[in-house]
Amino acid sequence: MKLTVHTFVTLDGVMQGPGGREEDPSGGFEFGGWLVPYVDDDFGRLVDGWFAEADAILLGRTTYQMFQPYWEQVTDPGDAVAAALNSLPKYVVSNTISNPTWNNTSILSGNFLEAIDDLKSGPGRELQVHGSHRLARALHDAGLVDEYRILVFPLVLGQGKRLFEGGAMPSAYTLAGHKATSAGAVHVTLVPTAFGAAELEAGEFEVREGRGQIKE
Repeated sequence: MKLTVHTFVTLDGVMQGPGGREEDPSGGFEFGGWLVPYVDDDFGRLVDGWFAEADAILLGRTTYQMFQPYWEQVTDPGDAVAAALNSLPKYVVSNTISNPTWNNTSILSGNFLEAIDDLKSGPGRELQVHGSHRLARALHDAGLVDEYRILVFPLVLGQGKRLFEGGAMPSAYTLAGHKATSAGAVHVTLVPTAFGAAELEAGEFEVREGRGQIKE
């Protein structure tokens, strides 16, 4: 399976608490629910499209425990997100959950990166990560992410958990797709092209014959 990471971020990279004031107030975060004013039909189609490609879901403990009580209540058969989350195999990285109650859940503990690499080797289309701040960072630093799908929203919060905090493994990406929503969010699909500082390309500019250009 291809491992894909899906998240909502602000212009300054914050991914914390997009869906509600009490969703994740850890660290004194004050802006929970910042995404909600930007939800429109375009947003719904994009997110439904994400879940239509999933054959399994991978979550961190905090996101799992936040998702379960909300999405278990959504029984509308026309809700693509609820249908996926409530029925597909779910893998949760946790050393504290021992008896999960959400349908079709398995726990990954101990060397979870090795377990996730094994899952990727199995049959299926996509193993999808949603939210899951610490897990997404661990997967990035281990080079396990095959594709990012990111919705960037036009606001700056100045505080909160960021998708790429300081010290993240240097990496480069190819833009594989993009779309703007009517509310002003921009969806980008990014595929890794370089991983680690040694693989990153660099260059410099120079002035030659009165013209600025890339130095050969």
